[in-house]
Amino acid sequence: MTSCHIAEEPIKKVAIFGGTHGNELTGVFLVKHWLENGAEIQRTGLEVKPFITNPRAVKKCTRYIDCDLNRIFDLENLGKKMSEDLPYEVRRAQEIYHLFGPKDGEDSYDVIFDLHNTTSNMGCTLILEDSRNNFLIQMFHYIKTSLAPLPCYVYLIEHPSLKYATTRSIAKYPVGIEVGPQPQGVLRADILDQMRKMIKHALDFIHHFNEGKEFPPCAIEVYKIIEKVDYPRDENGEIAAVIHPNLQDQDWKPLHPGDPMFLTLDGKTMPLGGDCTVYPVFVNEAAYYEKKEAFAKTTKLMLNAKSIRCSVH
Repeated sequence: MTSCHIAEEPIKKVAIFGGTHGNELTGVFLVKHWLENGAEIQRTGLEVKPFITNPRAVKKCTRYIDCDLNRIFDLENLGKKMSEDLPYEVRRAQEIYHLFGPKDGEDSYDVIFDLHNTTSNMGCTLILEDSRNNFLIQMFHYIKTSLAPLPCYVYLIEHPSLKYATTRSIAKYPVGIEVGPQPQGVLRADILDQMRKMIKHALDFIHHFNEGKEFPPCAIEVYKIIEKVDYPRDENGEIAAVIHPNLQDQDWKPLHPGDPMFLTLDGKTMPLGGDCTVYPVFVNEAAYYEKKEAFAKTTKLMLNAKSIRCSVH
């Protein structure tokens, strides 16, 4: 009896982006290394291209020059007439789109891994943009299983208004890789090792898939974004309270109604309202102060993937 599986096209072209944010150094360091010596990321029959996405921001060791490169891959920005007056990152986004996109184009890249660091205590995190993507759910299941017992969390950013136009979204299979905690402009050996392993397992999965291995149905636990929470502010818009010590570093842990969220300078605790337990992520992320985000609330759910197999075999 033949098994029922989804036949997927073989993966031919993979890109690994580092430096989308120029002060998140693990991806920068790894990509620069792989540009010099890419032996560990090569797999038979696969074109793997390491690439520094925001070289000017990398040179200055800053998140971006004019605007956040990881938020502008939308039709409006990609369609703007190229001119020197455009913000640097918008021009760079158009260059990246022409080099690696468009999605499902003749020469476009099948998979883009975009390497990021967070100052939050999120450990190894995979960011998923589409809850119905069997191939990526299977890949994430493989990475999670390979990394065990080291935890690896999946953050689902599928949302009508909160999803953002990422640099990697120009690929058929966009993969965000986020590892922390690590301060901006700093390299930590443990974080480096974890990100390196995540890429190794991801490339191994693609190689096994291209070789004809069938991946049986699987399920993964994911944390889906439901809301972004700003810091409490005074009448001038200034931050009026900080993340409560009980919440600090507690990414992925349950936060129950009544649990402390914020603490004011005069010692007043501000608790979580409502009647739902949530799972906070990006708690006190340094880069999100300017975005007015203290943390994101998520809800925990299971995603199922059907069996997949490469159509060539």
